[in-house]
Amino acid sequence: MRNLGISIYPQHATEKEFVDYMEKASAYGFSRVFTCLMSASDDKDVQQLQQLLKKANDLGFEVIADVSPTVFEDKNLSYKDLSYFKELGLSGLRLDLGFSGLEESVMSFNEHGLSIELNMSQGTKYLEQILSYQPNKQQIIGCHNFYPRCYTGLSREHFLKCSAQYKENGIRTAAMISSKDAAFGPWPVQEGLPTLEEHRGLAIEVQAKDLFQTDLIDDLIIGNMFASDEELKSLSLLNRYLLEITVELKEQTTAVEKEIILSSNHFNRGDVSAFVIRSTQSRVDYHQEDFPAHDIEPITRGSITIDNNGYERYKGELHIARKDMDNSGNTNIVATIDKDEQFLLDHVHPWQKFKLIEK
Repeated sequence: MRNLGISIYPQHATEKEFVDYMEKASAYGFSRVFTCLMSASDDKDVQQLQQLLKKANDLGFEVIADVSPTVFEDKNLSYKDLSYFKELGLSGLRLDLGFSGLEESVMSFNEHGLSIELNMSQGTKYLEQILSYQPNKQQIIGCHNFYPRCYTGLSREHFLKCSAQYKENGIRTAAMISSKDAAFGPWPVQEGLPTLEEHRGLAIEVQAKDLFQTDLIDDLIIGNMFASDEELKSLSLLNRYLLEITVELKEQTTAVEKEIILSSNHFNRGDVSAFVIRSTQSRVDYHQEDFPAHDIEPITRGSITIDNNGYERYKGELHIARKDMDNSGNTNIVATIDKDEQFLLDHVHPWQKFKLIEK
């Protein structure tokens, strides 16, 4: 199951603002809360957090807090006894900086059922080290870092490598997405809080589409607060299991072509082309239809095309252009992919299913 989450940082707002935010997120189907004990600077912050976590628990949220060995040291806590965190109202601990592996394995058997969430962004043998100590894998989960400063977020290559490591071991995974409207995170620098650097500044639902379509991430958490109502709503409406790409139709697109674009279930053929994503079933389903020529223009990246009567064998076949190319005159340009989503075309896998939705 894929889940959505928000973040709360008690030092930055009033209790009422937090309660309103959590209630709103809950109504939109969010089920996780992330917070940070490392930035809770004094007992007052912790007490406020405890009050908020009671409300979060009442709303049914799974609440996980960022901790490090220094949090244990400052509070004179042992990794063998996690009762303090349970009493605080947490469902789990995210180990931003971990221990040696043995400690994490012991923590995974805690009597309170707290999840032990590992930092997925390190790119080391950390997970293998923990697994070598035979932990309770049912209580081990993972979550990527977020990055407040511009140009410090993960590269896609590193992100995919680290995420695959966890998925291959059957570990539940999470990553961070960033609100354009939020003003607060756990640290003073505020230039967005994404996991992937290339997501910084993108619409939040586009970030989410990209991460879910990798099939490597189970949960997404908005790293900064407060996300706007529009952002919460857009995420709540997002298809978490099927990539939906936003398109703008051309004026001369026919009713049949519109039906192919918006009503058909598409998938990228397994024998993939470097130039186009091919959705070929429409040429079978609509082979008796008429496809007169229109909008015969050079094909550019992001163009959605349907072959016209000039390509008798292929007429009705839908393509999405990954590259610029010539148009023989036998192909109608019927729509274009939304500019902010065109990068998604590079990451559509062979046989991947997708839908096209009108902007």
